[in-house]
Parts: sequence; C-alpha cells; structure tokens
Amino acid sequence: MGNITFIENDGTQHVVEIEDGKSLMEIAMANGVPGIDADCGGECACGTCHVIVEDKWISSTGSATDEELQMLDLTPERAPTSRLACQVNTSEQMDGLVVHLPEFQM
Repeated sequence: MGNITFIENDGTQHVVEIEDGKSLMEIAMANGVPGIDADCGGECACGTCHVIVEDKWISSTGSATDEELQMLDLTPERAPTSRLACQVNTSEQMDGLVVHLPEFQM
C-alpha cells in the first residue's frame, strides 16, 4: 500500500506500512513505535500521541478539531504542524508521510 515514517527525537526512523482508515496512533502502536504513549486510547483526551507533521504533508492530515487544538495547547513542544496521532486517519494518499515525535509526551 504505502509507508509512513515516524522519526524519534534522536533521529531514529521507523518506516511502517499504511493501514487504510487506521489512525497514526493505531499504526504506531501496532508497529511498536516508541514515543507514542496513547494513554487515553485514542479519545483525544490526553495529548500523549503528539506528533509533528512535516510541513509538506500537513494538508493531507485534515483539519484539527477545536477539541484537538485545546489538547495541543497543553503540549510544551507544540509546533505549527503539531497534531494528535489519534486524530489523523490514514489513507493510501499519505504514502511517504513523515512525522516527528517530540522529546517528551505530556
């Protein structure tokens, strides 16, 4: 199908297959990508699946909801292209997507 690259804060890369319709959080968890805690299980209630999407890919991730933006406001490492991985559903059009993991999850 396609691949997504998760890059840890230390530069370690994890290239995983896209699973159409699954969230970035679900894919990261299923593939053992460290740095995604997902304490709330994907309910947009904790902010522990914060990722920073590379600029050229941000439009492919859709728009953040007000609820997601409120959670991201609590994240000390928030960037202009920050998203919660539980709120980004993947599709084959995201082949090549690159996301960076912050040093710490809140």
